[in-house]
Amino acid sequence: MTVALITGACGGLGQAVARRLASGGHLVALNDRPGRDVAALATELGGVAVPADVSDPGAVTAMVERLERQTGEHVGLLVTGAAQMTMARFTEIDDLAGWWRAIDVDLGGTFACAQAVMPGMVERGGGRMVFVASEWGLIGWPHATAYSSAKAGIVALAKSLGRELAPLGIAVNAVAPSVIDTPRLEVDAEFAGVTVGEIRDRYAARVPLGRIATPEEIAAAIAFLADERLPTLVGQILHVNGGTTRARA
Repeated sequence: MTVALITGACGGLGQAVARRLASGGHLVALNDRPGRDVAALATELGGVAVPADVSDPGAVTAMVERLERQTGEHVGLLVTGAAQMTMARFTEIDDLAGWWRAIDVDLGGTFACAQAVMPGMVERGGGRMVFVASEWGLIGWPHATAYSSAKAGIVALAKSLGRELAPLGIAVNAVAPSVIDTPRLEVDAEFAGVTVGEIRDRYAARVPLGRIATPEEIAAAIAFLADERLPTLVGQILHVNGGTTRARA
């Protein structure tokens, strides 16, 4: 049984990923920041709860060590979904704390988790990492400069680590979805001054498919990238966006 560490597990996508991987036979270790309770979902799925702030490298290292002691296994699959999302006009950003929080959680957290699980993956003979990037990290998005910048960094991190860790038997890839139908839409709707239904329709109007993705659809893409039967799938960015972005973007 492969231990799968999933960060940001309280979110709509994180929960869908946890359910998908648990149904596929993984032992899911569910992470979110302290104060966000993942224990109930972990119990439901027969997994373990591992709260920690992924923006703190020391806390991440301690989390992985506790997890490996508890399960007696090294992490074989890492899915980094933890994200900090705020909407703000560039000209109105006068406090960089929010900017750095997004960079530290999204990009720094991905880096810290990858670094923490890597030694165990090497010892077990290999592993897989799937980073959750975003279409916005490829094309940019107005009023989401910090989030888009962090996600762009995750794209580069996946490609760089894909090359560096492949000789060690570790496959690193990323998924870059467009907007997903999760409670996070409330942030966008509040910023735009519209209802969640209206913001959902606005996003859907730019998607050739005619709608935005469900969390379960993105979870299926992540499960594909997590498949150990695909050892040559390395350093790739899987675009799951209904046709809005060309693969070479």
